[in-house]
This record gives sequence, structure tokens and C-alpha cells, in this order.
Amino acid sequence: MPPKDDKKKKDAGKSAKKDKDPVNKSGGKAKKKKWSKGKVRDKLNNLVLFDKATYDKLCKEVPNYKLITPAVVSERLKIRGSLARAALQELLSKGLIKVVSKHRA
Repeated sequence: MPPKDDKKKKDAGKSAKKDKDPVNKSGGKAKKKKWSKGKVRDKLNNLVLFDKATYDKLCKEVPNYKLITPAVVSERLKIRGSLARAALQELLSKGLIKVVSKHRA
């Protein structure tokens, strides 16, 4: 009679394959969380001095704004805050705008 095959050896080989199978893996090392860089803003390139077109726009449009603050003028005309403050002082001295409320901390 030929020698009998050992069933235990075959079963041991199958169970070793099952452990390596990624589908049957329970648990394991989770990937580390990637931290975001946060919100990235574009760098503002605001004017330091007036050019002719911006100055004309200041004299023509700013007196018609509903709310006139250095921040609003700076954002709409793309000028620096210090230039916006100086421009508002000039418009005030020319009489194109008037002060409703002034506040300094």
C-alpha cells in the first residue's frame, strides 16, 4: 500500500495562507492623519502711491459709497490702509465727504 497523505500538514499550509490574505485581516496599522496646511490666502499687492486712474476713481466713486471707511476704500481701490486714511482726510478737507462718526481706540 502507498503511504497515506497527512491531512494535518495540508491544513497547516492553508491556515498560513489565510493569515497572509489582506481581506481576512482584522485590525492592523492605521494610516496617520495628514495635517492640512490651513487656508492659503493670496498675497495682496496693494498700491503705496496713487496713480492717475486710481486717484480719479477715488474722487469720483468714493463720495457715493454708502459706508466709507479706510478698510472699504482699501479693499475696493486696492490701496494700502495708510494711503486710504490719507485719502479720506483729503476728501474731508475738500468737502466731498463729511464725518458721521469718528472713533479712535
